[in-house]
Amino acid sequence: MRQTSANLRRVPDRRAAPHQRSSGLAATLTLAAMSLGYGVVQLDVTIVNTALNAIGASLGGGVAELQWVVSAYTIAFAAFILTAGALGDRIGAKRIFMAGFAIFTASSVACALAPDAVTLIVARCVQGLAAAILVPNSLALLRHAYADEKARGRAVGVWAAGASLALTAGPFVGGGLITLVGWRAIFLVNLPIGLAGLWLAWRFAGETTRHQQHRLDLPGQLAAIAALGTLAGALIEGGALGWGSPFVVAGFVLAAIFSVLFVWREARAEQPMLPLALFSRRMFALTSIVGLLVNVAFYGLIFVLSLYFQQVNGLSAFATGLAFVPMLGAVLPANLIAPHVAERIGAPRTIALGAALSAAGCLALLFIGAGTGYPAICLQLLAISGGLGLLVPPLTSTLLGSAEPQHAGIAAGVLNATRQTGSVLGVALFGSMVSRSAAFIAGLHAALGISAAVLLAAAALIWIGASSQARLRELARTRHCAGACVSKSDKRPRS
Repeated sequence: MRQTSANLRRVPDRRAAPHQRSSGLAATLTLAAMSLGYGVVQLDVTIVNTALNAIGASLGGGVAELQWVVSAYTIAFAAFILTAGALGDRIGAKRIFMAGFAIFTASSVACALAPDAVTLIVARCVQGLAAAILVPNSLALLRHAYADEKARGRAVGVWAAGASLALTAGPFVGGGLITLVGWRAIFLVNLPIGLAGLWLAWRFAGETTRHQQHRLDLPGQLAAIAALGTLAGALIEGGALGWGSPFVVAGFVLAAIFSVLFVWREARAEQPMLPLALFSRRMFALTSIVGLLVNVAFYGLIFVLSLYFQQVNGLSAFATGLAFVPMLGAVLPANLIAPHVAERIGAPRTIALGAALSAAGCLALLFIGAGTGYPAICLQLLAISGGLGLLVPPLTSTLLGSAEPQHAGIAAGVLNATRQTGSVLGVALFGSMVSRSAAFIAGLHAALGISAAVLLAAAALIWIGASSQARLRELARTRHCAGACVSKSDKRPRS
């Protein structure tokens, strides 16, 4: 009887291994679905930049209209991403993620069929809304699938690497499609990616816990859209109309008013879209600010360099795509080694190292001029993108680790909102600097200088902030140990 009981007890152990293997496979395929979701979002950044010249020639308009084609996507992305994260927390990240993928795929078809620039800009807004849904909920599902911190850090590295692969493939694939078929084909690439991502998420991703008490902050959402939209509009039109234009000045004033209203609303809302209390945590605040600064530099430069290659140096769309491949290709291996570097020297130092490397690349590129040969600037471009690839995985993992699991969607939304806000500001600001062809090179030099300055500021911010936090923790630990020793000595019996 005892032997039979022992055998019965061992049966679950024998059946546990296949179940564990199945769970591991589900986590891996969930990671694949999330990587496709983030990848398709990033794909539409670089693939559209490659098509700017072709879109302008087909639909008409100058640099300002092309800035809106790019910025409409990132404005909607940045403005809606916090609400999208909260929706995932309330309804379930899997449901929201799949809805976002379906909307993104449908809006891509609308972009491909756009008859004019206005329609394309509107469709790009819808794409940005869908991208806002995809990114934070993909991170929430990754956190759900990978409970172990080290495994999650590596999964985030793969997730970021998938986006890097899309960034790298975007210019090359886009340039080839534009040359062979036309610019409309670049949006149809999203169809097979969307279908594959939807199936994998439906089949393998586990649903997160719903928090029905989370409500949507619609007044805060409207204030965020108004603040970001008016600020981007003022920056974009400032280059075309002049910085003293009444329209531009009014845009800056409205942006300031809406920003104050947004902060006022979030400070008083019962369930704010952006819980300001999260910023009381030092690492959360630091990583959010660094994300904004890094994207101002990187995506602003991507936009300006796309115009430089095509409008100044006269490269075709395909040649421009080839020019971006080495630069963006450096992001992928950097993403993969970043978690290992962070395990050795710490996440804050890895982030600071990546930002400093990108800043060095910007400074080394200041000699660029009309007709500068590609071999002379290749290493600098590799440094800029390699630094970005090194800092993004530890930046993302650190921010996620600084928030509670129930706030995973909101935390991911904050990081991506700040990063996409940086993208909007970078494209708007740098684009306005090069909007006049006669001053293009001077504007490019100014953009490089500003990029180097904000990247160095980001490196100093995370390094000094993390170091001071470590000192405070060590001081608190020392005081705690000293207090414990005094308490023990007080309890000793006196002779």
